Amino acid sequence: MRSLEDREAVRALIASGANNCEIVRQTGVPLTTVRNWRTQPPAQQPHLCPLCGNAANLGPEAYAYLLGLYLGDGHIVECPRRVFRLSVYLDAGYPGILGEARDAMAAVRVEGRIGARQRQDRCVEVYSCWKHWPCLFPQHGPGMKHRRKIELAEWQVDIVGNHPARLLRGLIHSDGCRGINRVRTRGVPYEYPRYQFTNFSPDIRAIFCRACDDFGVRWTQSNSVTISVSRSGDVAKLDSVIGPKV
Repeated sequence: MRSLEDREAVRALIASGANNCEIVRQTGVPLTTVRNWRTQPPAQQPHLCPLCGNAANLGPEAYAYLLGLYLGDGHIVECPRRVFRLSVYLDAGYPGILGEARDAMAAVRVEGRIGARQRQDRCVEVYSCWKHWPCLFPQHGPGMKHRRKIELAEWQVDIVGNHPARLLRGLIHSDGCRGINRVRTRGVPYEYPRYQFTNFSPDIRAIFCRACDDFGVRWTQSNSVTISVSRSGDVAKLDSVIGPKV
């Protein structure tokens, strides 16, 4: 992969009217690469990895959803030759979520292989190997996520601030649910739908709450590890972007 500096230099020379041979001479970028960059429509040009400058497709909606899955039930492990495997562990009983997870991973990991394998009775691992997963998920680190500090980088805050619904969808699909709460009020049974998100990391719960704020839904803390969205209007708003797991 070419560096961010190479790509920007080539683009600047293309904009200045330089021909391909002159660009090759000045930058050292191969002629075939220069030709590809010149003819690639801007809408199809990949985004750039915010940290290392290598090509990575950060389609914001797919990334926000994948970030939610990673924060809930994902982790990254280092493999030989500095390649990293991103794995998200999901319930086999929800094939729709499995398919959406694969699609999101494929949208971010352009031209890479996305795999899935049964791990336990109801657990499926969706995974992909790449050198740049730690760049795209700087929350990666040793140990359990709830035992270390989890903070979003500034560029991640920008993405999820613009797409809070996609982050919420990923978080609910990994560590949340939509269920019916049944209570008795003055002896009269009453039930209503609600969303709940359960995670042992206070930082990840705070990320969920911030996304709820950005999306305009009210939340309450049900217990030390669970956040609930229960008001009918707020549940309906989440239903429009999440709905029951399938």
